[in-house]
Amino acid sequence: MSDRPESASGVRLDKWLWAARLFKTRSLAKQAIDSGHVRYDDERCKVSKNVATGARLSVRRGSDEIELVVEGLSDQRRGAPEAQRLYRETPRSIERRENLRLQRKLAQGLVSHERPSKQQRRELLRFKHQRPED
Repeated sequence: MSDRPESASGVRLDKWLWAARLFKTRSLAKQAIDSGHVRYDDERCKVSKNVATGARLSVRRGSDEIELVVEGLSDQRRGAPEAQRLYRETPRSIERRENLRLQRKLAQGLVSHERPSKQQRRELLRFKHQRPED
């Protein structure tokens, strides 16, 4: 691996995702690409796809989907501040991720990790077996 950022020959997509710190290892990046969780300019791509500046990437990790624009190329993994200079997240993506984060936070209060009491179980059964009103 070279010490300089790649420019003329391009960088493989799996290497770029790893260098940009979007995945912890290249093999995890490869699995995500092969599974279709990474889209390059709104199309499925291969691991060996050469990344170009200005390209739009869509990366799904768990329940989050991040839309990025490639700002720079590198095949070396560096510190987080340097890695974040390799891409820019779109405003739409930031807004959508923030909304999902708030929804998850609100939903946590609704989930109980305890078993329901006998009275609560009866209420649940009554609710489940109610007929919808027309």
